[in-house]
Amino acid sequence: MTSPAFPLKKEKKSVWRFLVNELKPRGKWLTPFNIISIPVIVAGLAIIVFRFIHGIGAVSNVSQEIPWGLWKGFNVITGVAFAGGAYVLTFVVYVMGVQKFHSIVRVTVLNGFLAYVFYAGALVLDLGKPWNIFNPIIGNNFGANSVLFLVAWHFLLYIVAQLIEFSPAIAEWLGARRIHKILTGLTLGAVIFGITLSTLHQSGLGALFLMAKEKIHPLWYSGFIPLLFLVSSVFAGLSMVIFEGSISERVFSDQITENDKKTRKEIVHSLSRICAFSMFIYLFLQVLVFVHGHRWAYINSQMGYWFMLEIFGFVLLPMLLFIQSFRKGSIFRARVAAVITIVGIVLNRLNVSIIAFRWDSAMHYTPSWMEIVVSFAIIFIEIWIFRWFISRMPVLRESPSWAKNKH
Repeated sequence: MTSPAFPLKKEKKSVWRFLVNELKPRGKWLTPFNIISIPVIVAGLAIIVFRFIHGIGAVSNVSQEIPWGLWKGFNVITGVAFAGGAYVLTFVVYVMGVQKFHSIVRVTVLNGFLAYVFYAGALVLDLGKPWNIFNPIIGNNFGANSVLFLVAWHFLLYIVAQLIEFSPAIAEWLGARRIHKILTGLTLGAVIFGITLSTLHQSGLGALFLMAKEKIHPLWYSGFIPLLFLVSSVFAGLSMVIFEGSISERVFSDQITENDKKTRKEIVHSLSRICAFSMFIYLFLQVLVFVHGHRWAYINSQMGYWFMLEIFGFVLLPMLLFIQSFRKGSIFRARVAAVITIVGIVLNRLNVSIIAFRWDSAMHYTPSWMEIVVSFAIIFIEIWIFRWFISRMPVLRESPSWAKNKH
């Protein structure tokens, strides 16, 4: 009766030793990123503790009149747009069967998963009563008629779907062959389910602003906001894929095989084509809304000039750069276009949620320094965890031989 106990204890010890070893930091500590990020993370965590002890008013400039601040406008609404690359690439690879993007699917899904987890956390910080975050799921008054109810459930279910999509990499890391076989079989279903959820809540975030017609500047408000949010999430997410891929190619060069390095250029050009096409559709919709809404009168004003800067400087310009990048075979142009697009998406989402929101009010919201520190702390923590996954799991590097034939 006692003989099986020893190997069981031994196995538990080996698993524990494995996990402890994997949690240990690797590489150099004195890097520019670590030197910058660690103090910001420590300060951000201290502010978060202070926020939960003394309330949101102690650290934030949000109020009853302006309840949406930087954590919602930047970390949630903007961040979710940048996670859009996951649903686009999984659709292209698993549904359309375009296998040339397969080498970047896992890293894109990982980025999307971490983005949703951390931006959901940022949403909790920006709630006056954070414990009510569970109300759409277990509350007595679910608020089923609210767009927020829809977005909350989509967030939760999409996080689960992305975890299933990424789970084969975790199984390969742990060497769990049987579990890997089961999880691989669930991938296609999770992908289809995730694509449906993602397209709905990308537009759902835009739908939140449909009820704020009197509060948003006419140049940014229209009944097409949900569609504009959805279309812009395509080139926002893929631009982030190009940007992150450029950094990962240098930082994690030892993780990428020579064959994958050779295909990176072709992948970037293909992503540039998709970005340019989706940006053209976005511009067409913006022109349609502008002309149909008779908004010429708003152009000759400060907000009008700001709107033109967003459209011409951060949509039209990068679209032309993307077109030139795949026509002339220039990776540099694609990377520049991706950076400009990322800045443009940040600008657009902040315009809709903060800058053009109650633009004519005597009391306008500006984030406190503590809100800014926490926002950057959330991003830095996400990057640290992203780096931990990349360094230990087969995300950029090849899967073990026993798992290759199951992809």
